[in-house]
Amino acid sequence: MNKFYGTGIAIVTPFLADGQVDYDGLKNLIDYLIDGGVEYIVSLGTTGESATLSAEEKKKVFAFTAEAVNGRINLVAGIAGNNTADVVEQIKAFEITGYDAILSASPQYNKPTQEGIYQHYKAIAENSKLPILLYNVPSRTGSNVSAATTVRLANDFKNIVGIKEASGNFEQINQVMRDKPEGFLMISGDDPISFPMIALGAVGVISVVGNALPRQTSDMIRKCLNYDFKGAQKGHYDLLNITRLCFVDGSPAGVKTALKQLGICGDTVRLPLVQVSEGVKNEIIAEVQKFNKN
Repeated sequence: MNKFYGTGIAIVTPFLADGQVDYDGLKNLIDYLIDGGVEYIVSLGTTGESATLSAEEKKKVFAFTAEAVNGRINLVAGIAGNNTADVVEQIKAFEITGYDAILSASPQYNKPTQEGIYQHYKAIAENSKLPILLYNVPSRTGSNVSAATTVRLANDFKNIVGIKEASGNFEQINQVMRDKPEGFLMISGDDPISFPMIALGAVGVISVVGNALPRQTSDMIRKCLNYDFKGAQKGHYDLLNITRLCFVDGSPAGVKTALKQLGICGDTVRLPLVQVSEGVKNEIIAEVQKFNKN
């Protein structure tokens, strides 16, 4: 599972001004990320605005992404939802060619118990041909995957190989790292705390800001993984402000603003998301220009 060591990018889905998927922009982004040295990308995660894409659009984006990547780096598909039966059917119907794993966020809105979360992932694990990465993001889902549930799933299902952990709860992260089976991967799901998480044993990040700054992000993460924390420190602090700005008016609107400034793709988002305010836009542009000067 060293395929998921290093920097993964939860890629945005570029849209044209009329809201249609911008496949030229998506190809530009994929090439830009590969040139930037990232280890893998995640297609149609939360950052990819998957909640606003139709089933047919998702199918086309997954296929296009696999074709554009063409085996050059590893590739993960984001497949999730709050109807377990529907998620299972999506996974069973998914065309796995070109993909290395499925990232699946815990069910949002329903607020299931820990047993419900366990049974949800059990059903997914029993029906997936690909390895599964759990995704715990309580700020979005409204419920937390506890350390005990994560460890239970890791022990019970060999094809549940890791977790993207975005709770920000270091007590919980410590418990998982202490109790997990050997080989189970802890991956940061929150850019600003990737540095300390790797110090605790995480194997990398699935990043948002890395869409715009793949080289800077992946270089910093690689230094952390090589235990060069002193060398990684500057990169960590350099990225803090742009990362903060990318979330002030919501994600992925912020990072799409940066990508437009870089000439990679446009900044259109689909409702209920909207583009960032003029003030935040100007701050993001100024921050991107600082990196371009370095």
